[in-house]
Amino acid sequence: MQTGNHVVVTGGAGFIGSHLVERLLGEGLRVTVIDDFSTGSPANLTVVRADPRLRVIETAVSTCPDLDALLAEADAVFHLAAAVGVDLVVRSPIRTIRTNLDETEAVLAAAGARPVPVLLASTSEVYGKSQREEFSEEDDLIIGPPHLGRWSYACSKLMDEFLALAYARERGLPVIIARLFNTVGPRQTGRYGMVLPRFIEAARAGRPLRVYGDGRQTRCFCLVTDTVEALWRLMRCEAARGQVFNVGGTEEVSIRELAQRVITALHSPSVIELVPYDAAYAPGFEDLRRRRPSVAKLELFTGFRPAVPLDEIIRRTAGEPAAEWATGSR
Repeated sequence: MQTGNHVVVTGGAGFIGSHLVERLLGEGLRVTVIDDFSTGSPANLTVVRADPRLRVIETAVSTCPDLDALLAEADAVFHLAAAVGVDLVVRSPIRTIRTNLDETEAVLAAAGARPVPVLLASTSEVYGKSQREEFSEEDDLIIGPPHLGRWSYACSKLMDEFLALAYARERGLPVIIARLFNTVGPRQTGRYGMVLPRFIEAARAGRPLRVYGDGRQTRCFCLVTDTVEALWRLMRCEAARGQVFNVGGTEEVSIRELAQRVITALHSPSVIELVPYDAAYAPGFEDLRRRRPSVAKLELFTGFRPAVPLDEIIRRTAGEPAAEWATGSR
């Protein structure tokens, strides 16, 4: 993509989407954001809202009357519009499934008419109940039973992947799939259950940090700027088309340790409170014990791998000044 080209970002007012929009504008591109603000917010675009190269259309992708025309003149589409957060997935399963399926189908159908390259943001949730120490893009996917609601999200995103790759094979649509692992950073809200901003908010208020289950489940966190860098490079890599890539950090941490590191980083008087899953979500909620990505394929194709260490990720997500972090002063 050259300077002056037009890029469409669905879900561009969301947490990751807004950071991506800033990066694209910084690269000299014209950007159209399509977002219904159901989970995103106009406030996320405050820094760039006055940029004349930015256009924001408030609508769901599937009901956007100008979608065909917008994609006909676009040079690339980043499709980030989706249901987000464990809380939303558990409490609004119909909305979750319909949002993920309908919005993606609309993008692929419109993009396939030209065709225009599409980067589809998927999720590590598609790996399901895999017990592997490290998830690879070629792994089998093990999804739980349908009566456990959380798997509806994984299945809907996996169906997005199948549909995208079907468009690639049958209609020659240049598609790239990025499976995102626990992206965090500034502007992320804990409103939908995201663990790190939820911990930071509680620590600042001196409230207990609620850790679900035994706290020994592990995750890897990726700073949003690293995620955006990966998405940008994947879109620019023609060899990546038709492929699936993990995008995430590889520094593994238990959720209980994460809570303690937040308390330490913010010099908070908060304590850690273990909460049974049944008290936090519907009975029968099933969590994954670990989720660590292999990013070897991402590095092979793009020359990049997320590498910001966890303590720095916590600092940046919390908005802590670098000098204070370094000295430990408040």
